[in-house]
Amino acid sequence: MQLDHQVALVTGASRGVGRGVAISLAEAGITVYATGRSVATASLPSSIRRLTCDHSNDDEVAAVFDQVRTEARRLDVLVNNAWGGYERMVENGRFTWPARFWEQPLWRWEAMVGLGPRAALVASQYAARMMVAAGRGLIVNISYWAAQKHIGNVIYGVAKAATDKLTADMAHELREHGVAVVSLYPGLVRTEAVLAAGVFDLSNSESPEFVGRVVCALARDPKVLDRSGRVAVAAELAREYGVLDTDGRAPVPLTLSDA
Repeated sequence: MQLDHQVALVTGASRGVGRGVAISLAEAGITVYATGRSVATASLPSSIRRLTCDHSNDDEVAAVFDQVRTEARRLDVLVNNAWGGYERMVENGRFTWPARFWEQPLWRWEAMVGLGPRAALVASQYAARMMVAAGRGLIVNISYWAAQKHIGNVIYGVAKAATDKLTADMAHELREHGVAVVSLYPGLVRTEAVLAAGVFDLSNSESPEFVGRVVCALARDPKVLDRSGRVAVAAELAREYGVLDTDGRAPVPLTLSDA
């Protein structure tokens, strides 16, 4: 399936995974709209249409989809990547990210759940209206293994589990309309934050663009509805589709036990 006539929207594309996905989709010939609070200054190809948007603001989200509808008149792919959970990990000199749930700052719930599954729900509502009318479409929700095991903290796990449940139930309602929904798990991604930390073993890491290449493969797959409602590991899908990373390597898929 050719992609050069398709239109995609990637949320949270100012940096990290979202930025990499937007770049890979654009390289595949897709017309890409990218959102984010600081997307106007992001390092993105000039072909990508940047729409400044805080996904906790429903009015700004509505304006984004109004613009896509007016300019492109279609939407084939939505990648929900907007996320606020990695901000302010240190407060008053204390690293609160791994704190037990009764010690967690409550703002983190709003950051992770409000700028996670809720943002994905709102964006998907607008996208679904366009996709259902067209009888086709793909929604990819970026998620992670924390949905299935305790990683980091309780709120993180709740947000990722909610994302996967959102995927499953949206897929149930969208299947008859030809729209697929998939939860996609990246591995260790060489984002700006990961590289800056300098503490990770990057021997089996993935570029941000790798995740985007996998999304492109899903968008090309004429049988993508067979995957709808499921969780998919990016590196596992890459093996099936024959997708390589930007350095020509094939990252080893993480499993639940080693995530």
